[in-house]
Amino acid sequence: MLNGLPILNVFPDLLVLQRLAPFILRVVIGIIIINLGYLKFKSERPRWKLFFEGFGATKNANLFTSMFGTIEIIGGIALVIGLYTQLAALVFSLLTFVEVYTEYKESALVKRNIVFYILLLAIAVSLLFTGAGAFALDLPL
Repeated sequence: MLNGLPILNVFPDLLVLQRLAPFILRVVIGIIIINLGYLKFKSERPRWKLFFEGFGATKNANLFTSMFGTIEIIGGIALVIGLYTQLAALVFSLLTFVEVYTEYKESALVKRNIVFYILLLAIAVSLLFTGAGAFALDLPL
């Protein structure tokens, strides 16, 4: 309310399309996460192996890097198609914290801007609260 008058929505007709917002966020974060997983198998692999070796996982560094990349690729695909969206959003919220910590602590890894991770976290938490939106395999109960 502004001076006792209700504030009107500027574009009320667009509110009919509100289920498209989670869909757009879901597809965007899914594609980004698939790309991050792919990089763990390609150009960033040696750096991630160094990171895991730094934690004492010398023998299993390759395995951990592959597992981390695989989780990101499979979860990213799940987000794009809208399968287990809230679970994937929860997992990626946690993984975002792991990536921020690792890239902050380990100088050998490719540095990404902290704003990038804040955006990923905001999208993941939004999907956790709103669900998959339109065009998803998830069905709200």
